[in-house]
Amino acid sequence: MRQLQNVLHYPRLDTVLMVEDAIKKASEYPTRAQLWRSLPKGVQYQTLQLILSYLQESNKIFITKEGKIMWVLAENPAARKLIKESVRYARS
Repeated sequence: MRQLQNVLHYPRLDTVLMVEDAIKKASEYPTRAQLWRSLPKGVQYQTLQLILSYLQESNKIFITKEGKIMWVLAENPAARKLIKESVRYARS
C-alpha cells in the first residue's frame, strides 16, 4: 500500500465519484493528463494521483504501459477475468 504520511489533502467522496464517472464515460481511454483536463471542476493533480492510486489498488481501473486508464470493475467482464487470473506483481 502507498505511504500516506505525506498527503496534504485527502479527496472528498464526491471528487472520487466524479473521477470514476469521468473514466467510465470517456469515449476512449484517457491518459492522466487528458483525464485531469476533462474533469468538470478543478482538482489538484496530487489529489487526482491519490484517487488513481486508490482506484488501481482496489482493482477498479487498470493503467496500461502506454499510460491509458481503463475502467475494469463491472462493465468489462473479460478484463476482470484477466486481472483475477493474472499473477500479482510487486509495485516499485
